[in-house]
Amino acid sequence: MKNAYKNQMKLEFLSKSSNEGFARVAVAAFVAQLNPTIEEISDIKTSVSEAVTNSIIHGYEEFEGIIKIECKLYDNSIEIEITDNGKGIENILKAREPLYTSKPNLERSGMGFTIMESFMDEIKIESVVNLGTKVSMKKMIKINENEEIQI
Repeated sequence: MKNAYKNQMKLEFLSKSSNEGFARVAVAAFVAQLNPTIEEISDIKTSVSEAVTNSIIHGYEEFEGIIKIECKLYDNSIEIEITDNGKGIENILKAREPLYTSKPNLERSGMGFTIMESFMDEIKIESVVNLGTKVSMKKMIKINENEEIQI
């Protein structure tokens, strides 16, 4: 049986590029409860940015929709789910290839999933064409017993 989470938060916002920064800061503020290192926070923020940007650019393309983020904190990890109800991904294996982009005209690097995979400990992508995509990520947070938490 999976350990019960210690805390949870849910967030919904419009798929506007101006909300990408909000999403990354909100998740970073939430995970701060586990006293992560600056590097761990940076990895999480970057991965959230990539997933949210994918939803905005690829999932919703020409129209606005809702992006949902759900985070769960455990003793020494965070699980993050980023979901959209956009157009979905036709070929997840192809989309995960480094440098692959379906939007070369937008000067996209095609490194979003590769970045998420390198910064997070686990990543799972589920998608159904015309129904949307869910990116699930997990990051382990190192526990430093000697460090006092400053409030």
